[in-house]
Amino acid sequence: MSDARPELEHLRLLVAISDHESLGAASRALGIAQPNASRSLRRLERQLGLSLVLRSPTGSRLTPQGAVVVHWAREVVEAAERLVAGAKALSAEANASLAVSASMTVAEHLVPTWLSEFRTVDPPVRVNLKVCNSREVFERIQHGGCDLGFVESPTVPRGIRWTVVGQDELLVVVAPTHPWSRRRRPLTPEELAATPLVVREVGSGTRVSLEHHLTDHRLVEPAVELSSNAAVKVMAASGAAPAVLSRLAVAQAIEVGELVAVPVEGLRLSRRLRAVWRGDLTPPAAEFLAVVRARQARPAPAAPARGGG
Repeated sequence: MSDARPELEHLRLLVAISDHESLGAASRALGIAQPNASRSLRRLERQLGLSLVLRSPTGSRLTPQGAVVVHWAREVVEAAERLVAGAKALSAEANASLAVSASMTVAEHLVPTWLSEFRTVDPPVRVNLKVCNSREVFERIQHGGCDLGFVESPTVPRGIRWTVVGQDELLVVVAPTHPWSRRRRPLTPEELAATPLVVREVGSGTRVSLEHHLTDHRLVEPAVELSSNAAVKVMAASGAAPAVLSRLAVAQAIEVGELVAVPVEGLRLSRRLRAVWRGDLTPPAAEFLAVVRARQARPAPAAPARGGG
């Protein structure tokens, strides 16, 4: 018997011969040529000093010694497979990444807190956040550009899975110097639809939600169209025109008196915040979504008073 250790592939061949009861079938199952398999088997027998397989025209069967050795060989092969699978799992965990796309309102006001809490749950995961409007989030989801997205749009394209993770509300806001800030009665939906507004760009969740709520009214052309909440807020605060923005985006400005919220009669501009994805969630995406749900389930802070003047 040789002191050399048997090679793992030779042990794997012996296990395959036991399973298939044929050297030829075993070699095909392992993807090796039969002459090479025969040489590997002979080398294993020389190393162990044992006859392991009896070959005949009708097939191959293990000798009594081979039957004992194959039991040990199977344990070695299975242990090696567990080692490789475990190492791959550890490597995947160490190199795990999560691509998130979020519409601007969610990205600016909610995602930072979600990410902070996620880091305490799964620190090794690298998170790549792409901030874009809701339409672009859907496009990235559909084309595999991200693992998980967050949008405020009232509808979701077919083929995209979703779940509600929160509620939001759009507010009509004006500068303190604007005539609407001194109104004693709420706006009507007709007045809102007939007023040129400072709005977000086409495709943004805020713009789509506003148009959805006013679908029964003819909207006039906007006064200004801008691509960020911050720009819309500054424009409205300057007195240029009224704006419609998420409560999340204007709560602080209302609290300090930079903007005034104007109620609309018979129209609550509410909307749902959704997580969206395609297919099955990756483990990091599922874990991140669980963090989001847990965070959003907590009681929200008191909202600023509406109206003013």
